[in-house]
Amino acid sequence: MSETYHSREERKQIQRKKQDQKTSEKHPKKGSLLKKLLLACLLVGIISVGTGVAIFFSMIKDTPQIDESKLADPLSTKFYDKDGNFIYEYGKEKRTKITYNQVPKVLEHALIATEDAHFYEHHGIDIQRTGKAIFENLIGNFGSQGGSTITQQVIKNSFLSPQKTLKRKVQEWYLAYKLEEKYSKHDILTMYLNKINLGNRSYGVAAAAKNYYGIEANDLKKLTLPQAAMLAGLPQSPNNYDPSKPENKEAATKRRDLVLASMHKQGYITKQQMQDAMKVPVTEGIVPKNNQEGMPYEVFLDAAAKEVEGKLKDINIGTDGLQIYTTLDPKAQQYADKIMNTQDIVSYPNDRFQAAFTFMDSKTGEVRAIGSGRNEYKATFRGNNFAIDINRQPGSTFKPIFDYGPAIENLKWSTYHQVVDEPYHYSNGQPIRNAYTDYKGSMSIREALVESRNIPALKTLQKVGLDKAKGFAKSLGITFSNNQVHESYAIGSNSVSPLEMTGAYGAFANAGVYTKPHFVTKVVFPDGKEISFKLKGKRVMKDYTAYMITDMLRGVVNASNGTGTAANVSGLDVAGKTGTTNFDDKTISQFGYPSKATNDSWFAGYTPQYTMAVWTGYAKNGPDNYMLGDTTKISQLIFKAMMQAFGTDTSRFQQPNSVYTANNELYIKGVSSDDVPSEPQNPGQDSNKGNDNGQNGQNEAGNVNDGKNPPDNGGHKDKHKDKHKHKDE
Repeated sequence: MSETYHSREERKQIQRKKQDQKTSEKHPKKGSLLKKLLLACLLVGIISVGTGVAIFFSMIKDTPQIDESKLADPLSTKFYDKDGNFIYEYGKEKRTKITYNQVPKVLEHALIATEDAHFYEHHGIDIQRTGKAIFENLIGNFGSQGGSTITQQVIKNSFLSPQKTLKRKVQEWYLAYKLEEKYSKHDILTMYLNKINLGNRSYGVAAAAKNYYGIEANDLKKLTLPQAAMLAGLPQSPNNYDPSKPENKEAATKRRDLVLASMHKQGYITKQQMQDAMKVPVTEGIVPKNNQEGMPYEVFLDAAAKEVEGKLKDINIGTDGLQIYTTLDPKAQQYADKIMNTQDIVSYPNDRFQAAFTFMDSKTGEVRAIGSGRNEYKATFRGNNFAIDINRQPGSTFKPIFDYGPAIENLKWSTYHQVVDEPYHYSNGQPIRNAYTDYKGSMSIREALVESRNIPALKTLQKVGLDKAKGFAKSLGITFSNNQVHESYAIGSNSVSPLEMTGAYGAFANAGVYTKPHFVTKVVFPDGKEISFKLKGKRVMKDYTAYMITDMLRGVVNASNGTGTAANVSGLDVAGKTGTTNFDDKTISQFGYPSKATNDSWFAGYTPQYTMAVWTGYAKNGPDNYMLGDTTKISQLIFKAMMQAFGTDTSRFQQPNSVYTANNELYIKGVSSDDVPSEPQNPGQDSNKGNDNGQNGQNEAGNVNDGKNPPDNGGHKDKHKDKHKHKDE
């Protein structure tokens, strides 16, 4: 019985097991399903994380490196006049770099409360703020909600494009984290404060404080709470919140008050401080904008910038934050501009007529003012500058430099040394003529220079020799094309600029000491490093040479037969020389010019105080582009106007001990001379003086065959230069 029972029970158990197995197959256990779900989610998570990591690394693989040079902001350059007064700030972005220690706490707190409340807590990314921004962007358009920290803004403005894409944002996060690893919070905050655009052409808080409130970088602690709050509110929309614009008053006030409220909320100011600050008109303390449009004295500042770039390598005037202290006399430059751009002081024949000059301190070589082009040729900053760049034939203004100066220096001639004025020719047989109908025969070099006779000048050069004349001229700052000189240079067939001529004549004015004309006294770098641009003069001739030339050139402006009497200034000891050039026959025929038409008219002269060289003429040939009659004296009138206006030194050039006088002529002590006149002379009293435009027989200096004259590289079309005729009044 028991066996039967057990076998029945066993059968039931077996049947129950089978039934349970069938049920189990149809309805799996909940635990097993959950495990599978968890495993599946884990797998998806791993895949997602892996994909996310892969995407992340793919996005940052071309991320730029943290480059310190890119973190450095372009700094504007500031120009100052001769007295250290600020003139102008040049640069695409007006910016003054400051350190963290210069930033007042009120400004720091205002910016942090507004731009990045958790700046000192995060590591480049504000997770909470970023998460909120992501959520806002997911339900809107990407980029519609910002979550950038101050660190991210530094990165964005230094390394990345302004495009609002996910890839750029990921790169921004990554670089922000890397930046915080490399720099301190104070460093990063300072980068931000120096970098941000605050409107009104102000980049960085220092420039903004100056432009809006007239507060210099070293005085930022003078910023009041309302002012600091206003500056802190500007980065969001500098143009719309600019408090200096009347139309922005309401919007600027609301923005400033929002900053004040944020500062109170963050615990930086009390409620009472907030309320008091909100009562202050947003326009309080705003300085009026400079009404002067554009760059003042741009021609002069252009010359100063070129000088700095020429002496300092790898310098960018617009971005390197230099302080350039110039030699500029603002009043003299203003007057120079008035001479050039109006008819009030000098009357010009037409708008095409051009002029250029340099006005320099005789003792220091410091240029005080320049004139460079009129009307369509008026020079601009980084543009053509006639006073420096133009090269024209100087005519007889070159005679003291290439003929008589070298003769006194090397041959020790007296001012009475006799030279025969007679029909003559160059060494190659080409004839040379004076601008007069007669020949004077034996005459002193004083008379020859006063009357600007060409034949005595050439004879003097031939006695000196080209090599010595060249060396003398080069010591005065004159440059020669291909370093070659020719006999025709005796009467100025070479090319020079007004700046070169001013420097050369300045050596005569300064007792034989040459100082290169310069526009800058020093340059200060942002780190305080200072480089002096002041130049020491170099003695290039004996004092007797300088004085004897000076004394002869006095006659040019004082003697009745002098060619430069229109340049004389009552009360001043003036010495100077005229110079004119004629057109060649081909040009006269092509444009129908009168035979006596003048191409270039110069006057170079000086007093003990100032030296000045003036060129006048036309930039290029064309119908009616010539001078005749009194127009050739405009260069003298420009010289006279500047000297009358600014010549305050009434002292006279002092005769050195190396020179003695005999019968109104000058001799070098210790040098025997057999040409001392037996009777006192009255040099420069000759009735045979030619008229202002020259007489028959003008010399053809340019078409001699003693070598090709250098090509004109002055930026103007002067193809006829090699065939100019030269004359003097």
